[in-house]
Amino acid sequence: MARKAAAASAEEAGGSPDGAGRKHSLPDHDTCRAVLSKMLLIRHFEERAGEMYAKAKIGGFLHLCIGEEATVVGATQAMRDGDYLLSTYREHGQALARGTHPNAVMAELFGRVDGCSKGRGGSMHLFDIERRFMGGYGIVGGNLPLATGVALRCDYEGTDDAVVCMFGDGATNQGTFGESMNMAALWKLPVVFMVINNQFGMGTALERHSAVTDLSKKAEGYGVPGSQCDGMDVLDVHSATSEALLRAREERRPQLLEAVTYRFRGHSMADPEEYRTKEEVEEWRRRDPIASFRSRLASEGVISEEEAEELDKEAIAAVDEAVQFADNSPFPDLDSLYDDLYVFGDQIRGWWAMDERSPDGHRGERERESGQLAHELAEAGAAYAGVGEAQERKRRQREHGAAEARDEEGGAH
Repeated sequence: MARKAAAASAEEAGGSPDGAGRKHSLPDHDTCRAVLSKMLLIRHFEERAGEMYAKAKIGGFLHLCIGEEATVVGATQAMRDGDYLLSTYREHGQALARGTHPNAVMAELFGRVDGCSKGRGGSMHLFDIERRFMGGYGIVGGNLPLATGVALRCDYEGTDDAVVCMFGDGATNQGTFGESMNMAALWKLPVVFMVINNQFGMGTALERHSAVTDLSKKAEGYGVPGSQCDGMDVLDVHSATSEALLRAREERRPQLLEAVTYRFRGHSMADPEEYRTKEEVEEWRRRDPIASFRSRLASEGVISEEEAEELDKEAIAAVDEAVQFADNSPFPDLDSLYDDLYVFGDQIRGWWAMDERSPDGHRGERERESGQLAHELAEAGAAYAGVGEAQERKRRQREHGAAEARDEEGGAH
């Protein structure tokens, strides 16, 4: 009921879910074009990523942000180039909105060496230091203390930079939430904590996992003021984020901003979505942030349907190129498996990363110095594991079971 009420009130008000009825003027043509282009790129990228996952081009987990494009783009448009952004594991859109090339993002999803994390992070761990995108994090609430630390650096160095930390509604129940709010307020750090309230913590509805459903109020006791915006309206998100960043940056008062939005797909690609009805999803789909913004641009004569259609085609072409680029990019060299690991040195007693893929086991960081036999065995093992591993295992099990049955039948005679 709470989710339906939020959707209905936002739709009636034409603005924010808190019923304030905020309606914002459209920016200039170039800005509107850039905003629509980014949202279209994210939507098509996510849809294609889902297809590639189904084709086993992408391994591990895949969390799509389809439906949340206005929240992602509205917030990042309010940031300066020097500001820092941290996100959750649902962060493909954030990387794209911040300016990471679609080729690098898709290659990372494919686990290829040309990915933005060199193929080592995958979907949940994108990273782009050049654009100050400090990564996605797989641990719920794990990015909150890190964002506080980044904000401390901004304050310590006396810069005018600020931090935006995005996290889901479920993270507001983690211990890191209270700890981070308290420290940020105590130290007066320039950080905006943005909770992307997509109504569910994985498959658990908001009202079932949080005693306080107005998440913008959950940090007041720690000294962090909160506000709320309509996460389905890119202009409302931009306005609210701009105001929050202004207070965090100039007044040195950390802010909590709740963006009320909805994800049209499941929590991940493995989600059967048995916890919500098709009617509820369709109700929110009628407020599709891209369709709504595109319709308003056309009705007010800022961007015609023809121009919008061209932007749509450009986004599709960029995603096509990204898939081809990722497919042609090589996998990381096996010899690099232990590169960039934090390990103990000889002067400290402790555990080391070990490579035991060959008879002459060795410390992992010495993989590049290992003998030829170790390399050959590692390559053979990787090749074997990479070709229909699960299907091959099942086939061998079936053959083994059939052979045992024949042996037992022969022994009986």
